[in-house]
Amino acid sequence: MNIHPMWKNYPELAKELNSTLKLMDSNVNLKNKDVEKAVMSMIHSGGKLLRPAYQLLFSQFGEQRDAKKAIALAAAIELLHTATLIHDDIVDEADIRRSLPTIRSQFGNSTAVYAGDYLFVSCFKLLADYSSSLKSIQLNSRSMEKILSGELGQMDNRYNVDMTIDQYLENISGKTAELFSLSCFVGAYESGSSERFAKNCGKIGENIGLAFQIIDDVLDYTQSTEQIGKPVLEDVRQGVYSLPLLYALEEGRETLLPYLEKGENLTDNETDKIYELVHSFGGVSKAQKLAEKYTQQALKGITKLPETTTDAKKQLLEITQAILVRQN
Repeated sequence: MNIHPMWKNYPELAKELNSTLKLMDSNVNLKNKDVEKAVMSMIHSGGKLLRPAYQLLFSQFGEQRDAKKAIALAAAIELLHTATLIHDDIVDEADIRRSLPTIRSQFGNSTAVYAGDYLFVSCFKLLADYSSSLKSIQLNSRSMEKILSGELGQMDNRYNVDMTIDQYLENISGKTAELFSLSCFVGAYESGSSERFAKNCGKIGENIGLAFQIIDDVLDYTQSTEQIGKPVLEDVRQGVYSLPLLYALEEGRETLLPYLEKGENLTDNETDKIYELVHSFGGVSKAQKLAEKYTQQALKGITKLPETTTDAKKQLLEITQAILVRQN
């Protein structure tokens, strides 16, 4: 079973991530083979397993770490993440993710909905079997609610040229940052760390998630379709306005509005023009600065963590720098 090559320098973590994938596999057993095939294709579509990796690393700060339990909770979190991606692609009518056809484009929306629903159920089955208290299940439920709120906030603001930076940050706080935060909190808390320490870990995860999403949005304006694995500026056509565009609107509203008013009818030449204008009005550079702010806050939080015999702190610093200092 192959995991992303980024983990080759972390053999112990790679071993646990392989076990996480195997456990996810073993929890998928459906009579409907179309749905099962859809679920399995998504699980093995080349994701980096970042959220389970953070959960596993933060679990090393507790004095009661149980490797089997940590792997099960990591699997639960990745199943939850995968479910949200499947449903996200249905809402966005997306055909490509990670340079591969989405489940909805391969199997249709109905199969994709059932696949996502099944993964939600699988997530909570693992949590029920392995959580030492109701705390993680309660947090997972609240996280799902917050993720949904972020998705709904994004949907409510489609084609909204008056959307504010604060609204954008609130949406990505739910849509992306929440699962990073949950991963870090659960990892620490379920291995015996105090709730106060675990909350600090959750805050680190939140900053990582905010920076990660902003950088992802910046890549839409700095890389090609082949590099990011999905069509560039497809979000703009669908009325999903990310941070670089929102910053650009503050400076060049009158210039950008005639293009944005065309919505999904934008031509390729017009999206190319939006791409140029977002750069010229400073949208990309301003977004990069905000991502850097959250990155530094996350790294500062990690440096304050205690040392462990497993080098978890050192690994967290290296991995966080690797994923947040991407080309942008």
